[in-house]
Amino acid sequence: MALLSLADKLELHELVGRYGDAIDDRAWERLDHIFTGDAVFEVRGLDIVMNGLDEIKAFMDEAGDRHPQAHLMTNIYCFEKGGEVQLRCRGLFPEANTAADDKSSVVYHGSYYDTVVKTAAGWRIRHRIYVRGRMND
Repeated sequence: MALLSLADKLELHELVGRYGDAIDDRAWERLDHIFTGDAVFEVRGLDIVMNGLDEIKAFMDEAGDRHPQAHLMTNIYCFEKGGEVQLRCRGLFPEANTAADDKSSVVYHGSYYDTVVKTAAGWRIRHRIYVRGRMND
């Protein structure tokens, strides 16, 4: 596989931002422009595996208010490995404190480990693994 072009890297960087905004806006239809139709999304530590775009959308919709208040995406980079393109990023996720007398927020972080493919419609995530914190790869 040839090296990723600057245009590819920019599109992949924006893919991450579009994902965060789609989830924060609860705009599940926008996930059509993020994932392939047959994408797999794993949430490690919770033993959740979503197979296909329809299942991903249904899960996101059912999660409702359990989503963080915002997905702040950072440390974004991509590279080629074993003939595939990998996309990595971290996220910071503010949530309201659940204590009744505490109006502060808590922030947790997690990592996304994506395998992406270039389709006729642009770059899409084919396989995503999310973990709280990070995993050694």
